[in-house]
Amino acid sequence: MGEQENNKTGGGNNAMAVADEASAAAAKEKGRGAADPRLQGISDAIRVVPHFPKPGIMFNDITPLLLRPAVFKDAVDMFVERYRGMGIAAVAGIEARGFIFGPAIALAIGAKFIPLRKPKKLPGDVFSESYVLEYGTDCLEMHVGAIEPGERAVVVDDLVATGGTLSAAIRLLERAGADVVECACLIGLPKFKVGVSVYILFFVKVHQYTFYRHSL
Repeated sequence: MGEQENNKTGGGNNAMAVADEASAAAAKEKGRGAADPRLQGISDAIRVVPHFPKPGIMFNDITPLLLRPAVFKDAVDMFVERYRGMGIAAVAGIEARGFIFGPAIALAIGAKFIPLRKPKKLPGDVFSESYVLEYGTDCLEMHVGAIEPGERAVVVDDLVATGGTLSAAIRLLERAGADVVECACLIGLPKFKVGVSVYILFFVKVHQYTFYRHSL
């Protein structure tokens, strides 16, 4: 199962960033988008599928983007340009779509890739961090020893809605002593709460439906 996040809710767990900050970030991204033609192609490649996987759901489908190599490369390049030269030691990708963008970013900036997986997917000793969803809870896990205390990390996912999943990933890395510099997402809703800054390529218009992100 994947993660379901309702855009009518106020935010995720352990929140520090407020809605005004997200709105300011949206305005900043809008201004930057006018100067960078790559963003239009990326935006055009995201397909919104109404009422999937159930009525009332607006599903943001990134698979058309993955079928366009030039656009896929543009998205990865924009993240790489952001993080190259920042001394990032680790890129942590959230299952499953963070596994698509995270390794490519990590390789390009000379960092290691850390998979943050759902329960019982990683062998050996793990850290676990639970988080609240609209209709229950879920959990992320990371191998013990995957990151060293003080190492600078970036968390990667495809979409941030309320920020609950990103917040859990941040807590997981910080429990191991990592310095979480930022979270990076392809898509963002205008209102979310996360404990560090979030770099988003573009914001989507809030509809009267739930937004849904699930594992591939």
